[in-house]
Amino acid sequence: MDAAPFLSEIAEGPEGGRAWWLRARDSTRLRIASWPASPGGKGTILMFPGRTEYIEKYGRLARDMATRGYGMVAVDWRGQGLADRPAHRRDMGHVVSFDEYREDVEAVRAALEKLNPPKPWFLIAHSMGGAIGLRALYDGLPVAGVIFSAPMWGIRMSGFLKAISGVVMGLSKSLGLDTSFAPTTGPAAPMEFADNPLTNDREMFDYMEGQVARHPELALGGPSIRWVNAALKETETLMAMDPPDLPMLVLLGTDERIVESSAILARAATWPGCKLHKVERGRHEVLMESPDMREPLLDLIDTWCDEVMTVQAKTG
Repeated sequence: MDAAPFLSEIAEGPEGGRAWWLRARDSTRLRIASWPASPGGKGTILMFPGRTEYIEKYGRLARDMATRGYGMVAVDWRGQGLADRPAHRRDMGHVVSFDEYREDVEAVRAALEKLNPPKPWFLIAHSMGGAIGLRALYDGLPVAGVIFSAPMWGIRMSGFLKAISGVVMGLSKSLGLDTSFAPTTGPAAPMEFADNPLTNDREMFDYMEGQVARHPELALGGPSIRWVNAALKETETLMAMDPPDLPMLVLLGTDERIVESSAILARAATWPGCKLHKVERGRHEVLMESPDMREPLLDLIDTWCDEVMTVQAKTG
């Protein structure tokens, strides 16, 4: 594992953050970073980011969790952050299959063996990371429990797109459109705060947008048609599987506009060991909302992790 750039000036995380390069089996270069746990801490959070995201975006969350006794390890998935980007267009989210992300997780697990962060490990998986993380649980990711934040267990589309998606996605390969931007998406562009789907908090919005403004190499635009095809296939497969035998806490904002809330509500209601917490007025980034919304959630996560460990200690 060779040292990789770590943009601490925009992360605003706890002291001691470091980053390294990883290689997936197909030689794709990824990036992993860790913020150390406090002395006598409780364990480590594994952070699986969503689409378009990057390690430094979770610097403040790492700081918040450090005050509660947890270190953090985060990753740049292929195609985003400072990891290798698609050869045909670096600002397009693109994979042929979500199995590529499974290779990324495999590389992360190998890195964890070397880094050996303090246990127990808990996973926080956001948006697309929620699909990658759920698959990782089936693949044996060794965590004590998982917190899903607005997990991508279904793709939100307008009525029109849903009506035509089967035809468009089915013909995309034969028409040579697999590496075209998906309908209604396009190149990376700055977002306006007014009616943004991510957060109600202007200061947190400026923190996220300011990171990309200072480091445009982190920016990512819309997904390719092939990526959407792969995501639809993966979410359909995952939702048909039996629930993982693991404690799960699901956080979902009542003003969610990016992932399919109905899929999340349906799965959380039918999975034993799954606790759903709705965040009133919360948008997609519930862990990046205003302090009055974020702090209770962080306390909830801390308490929930304590409860999980207490139960597991009693049951052996």
